[in-house]
Amino acid sequence: MIMGERRTVIVLSDIHYGGACERERGWRETDFIENPALRLAVRAYRHFIWRRDPFAHNYLLDRFCGEVPEAEAVIANGDFSCDTAFVGVSDDAAYQSARECLAKLRTQFGSRFRATIGDHELGKRSLFGGQGGMRLASWRRATEELGLEPFWQMEFGRWVFFGITSSLAALPVYLPETLVEEQSEWERLRDEHLNRIRTAFDALKPKTRVVLLCHDPTALPFLWREAAVRSKLSQIGLTIIGHLHSRLFLWQSRLLSGMPEISALGYSIRRMSAALHEARYWRPFQVRLCPALAGIELLKDGGYCSFDVDDANEAPPIWRFHPLPWKSSTEG
Repeated sequence: MIMGERRTVIVLSDIHYGGACERERGWRETDFIENPALRLAVRAYRHFIWRRDPFAHNYLLDRFCGEVPEAEAVIANGDFSCDTAFVGVSDDAAYQSARECLAKLRTQFGSRFRATIGDHELGKRSLFGGQGGMRLASWRRATEELGLEPFWQMEFGRWVFFGITSSLAALPVYLPETLVEEQSEWERLRDEHLNRIRTAFDALKPKTRVVLLCHDPTALPFLWREAAVRSKLSQIGLTIIGHLHSRLFLWQSRLLSGMPEISALGYSIRRMSAALHEARYWRPFQVRLCPALAGIELLKDGGYCSFDVDDANEAPPIWRFHPLPWKSSTEG
């Protein structure tokens, strides 16, 4: 085996940084839930399982920037704000949060930094309150003002990294969240994005290996249906996802893979069950989860990940998880 240069890449995901304006607004999801029993259940879920205080962990980003080891590249896999208005960075408060978050990362890592677009950059309907959704104004602000690239690639020897926008690839799932008058433009953007992905996969040489950065795994079944991608699946050595926040939810997603779609319990349940119904298509993509920087309340299992690739051979990347413990109650 020819040994080349081993390169280390750092990945973090789902930072959900809360700027001053979002912290002042507070978390309002349950304000829009009319059913009192459901409202109580969602509050309990947030309190005990998901995230009790979504604004309490900004310090983890500073800790990450201060302790991350030297690496060839640092990649943030989407979701930079708390998206408290549920319409993405077209909301000024969410834009401020994302801008501050990205500024910290770009200042620290400079030209070594790359980022994908997460669903919260574009807007995501609240789980049970039915508020918000994807907005074209958020797309324009994310790409033009925040400088986030819908598709990017970089190469290390025989390895090529592709960063994609999962919300565009999975647009058929999210289209009901968009404004009717914006749907044709979203579909045009999706067609353009898929064409770029097809072109990139078509251009792969037989010995090239791929690392795919895809925030939301809901996009993977749609990529599998693309002939250009499916014909090169054997060349994908690693697909890095975020979105699920914790390995607990990745495990549950695999357990529930193939479940029937549930349409009787509202839009959000239908969307999630539809994604799980197609989760069997994740397997050939060699999926690894980079959890949220803070993890979830139940397990406090957040952190970042790293992987090594040898730019002269196609050995599988060496994957590592690096926990970031929360502050104890006695810390400042």
